[in-house]
Amino acid sequence: MIKEYRTIQEVAGPLMLVQGVDKVTYNELAEIELPSGEVRRCKVLEVDGSNALVQLFESSAGINLAQSKVRFLGHGIELGVSPDMLGRVFDGMGHPKDGGPEILAEQYLDINGTPMNPAARDYPSEFIQTGVSAIDGLNTLVRGQKLPIFSGSGLPHAQLAAQIARQAQVPGSDAKFAVVFAAIGITFEEADFFVSDFKRTGAIDRTVLFLNLANDPAIERIATPRMALTAAEYLAFEQGMHVLVILTDITNYAEALREVSAARKEVPGRRGYPGYLYTDLATMYERAGKLLDKEGSITMVPILSMPEDDKTHPIPDLTGYITEGQIILSRELYRKDITPPIDVLPSLSRLKDKGIGKGKTREDHAGTMNQLFAAYARGKDAKELMTILGEAALTDTDKLYAQFADAFEREYVSQGYDKNRTIEETLDLGWKLLSILPKTELKRIKPEFIDKYYPAKD
Repeated sequence: MIKEYRTIQEVAGPLMLVQGVDKVTYNELAEIELPSGEVRRCKVLEVDGSNALVQLFESSAGINLAQSKVRFLGHGIELGVSPDMLGRVFDGMGHPKDGGPEILAEQYLDINGTPMNPAARDYPSEFIQTGVSAIDGLNTLVRGQKLPIFSGSGLPHAQLAAQIARQAQVPGSDAKFAVVFAAIGITFEEADFFVSDFKRTGAIDRTVLFLNLANDPAIERIATPRMALTAAEYLAFEQGMHVLVILTDITNYAEALREVSAARKEVPGRRGYPGYLYTDLATMYERAGKLLDKEGSITMVPILSMPEDDKTHPIPDLTGYITEGQIILSRELYRKDITPPIDVLPSLSRLKDKGIGKGKTREDHAGTMNQLFAAYARGKDAKELMTILGEAALTDTDKLYAQFADAFEREYVSQGYDKNRTIEETLDLGWKLLSILPKTELKRIKPEFIDKYYPAKD
């Protein structure tokens, strides 16, 4: 029997204080019924004895304290899950947004999930092909990994996210692959871009979309990525699928967290964010991974736009501690019309060595990857020297490295958002670019691979 309370004491913005409650718990879901019969949803933020502080998902306008009733539902926010979720578009709270019928749920799962036993985790070691050379060839994504993309305001992370969602696959595997895409606090135009792009390319058939718009309540924004991860856990560990989770934009999520924290009058931490921001982000990121006795896996690509392009800002800073590397988008490359503008030198995938090599990608992958990094770094140095001292100051070898750096950005990194390269095409392109340099400069590749793969000169 669900008890009803008419003991609302005050309403302050989205917050509401209810007195005289019994057996109410933190994060519990509640409903407030207005005299008109309208029902609005809310969530318990704090319990102090018999007082409960709740936050409304909708507006608090028009609430009559004396005549409105509050019901506590006895459970947290839940998501109804089923294989029928694939191909559907939901709002940030898991309600269909595509005009289709409600999902006939096989079960209802708490969106906070259940912690993954560290001893039951399997080590990530299988290559995921995104079709993007700067990721596949140099900062390889591995099944079960958390690899964030650090972007900046105005940079094309939305296009890159859509491209990865469209193209990602586990090559050479017949396992089922799905994408769970959560857009957090985005504009209507961005939401329309994602939906129409996925429908245009047919990627919608293997995708579950959750769209939380910028004008939706902050409390809903906090629930959206957890909705997506709950759907991913069901598809991965109940249905045996390989699931790629893309969350964009984590910065909007953290801003919503700060807004709720300020409303609760909590003591702020760095730059006004709550002191538990690290813990809160970890509860999401750590839901990615592989389990020893399960076929499926969750690989996560969170995307965040760094305020003022600052890598030391709390959101990218804390994300970098929790995740296994980062892909960084460069404003300088974007101005050069390099698409996608991935800056490969500061980018890093800490698990790339585990997902490449013979039987996974190709035997020459590790050597060519290291040689491309080294050659590009030296080429950039040569170009800087050329800017300061003029071309005459460079040796003939340095001029070749400068030529290599330009060709590398133009041909390898810049591939557009519609080109899907296989790992073999990426590696062959790397060899073509390395052939700009004499064989004697390829000191990071085994001689037998140079003999086998170095392109013959015309």
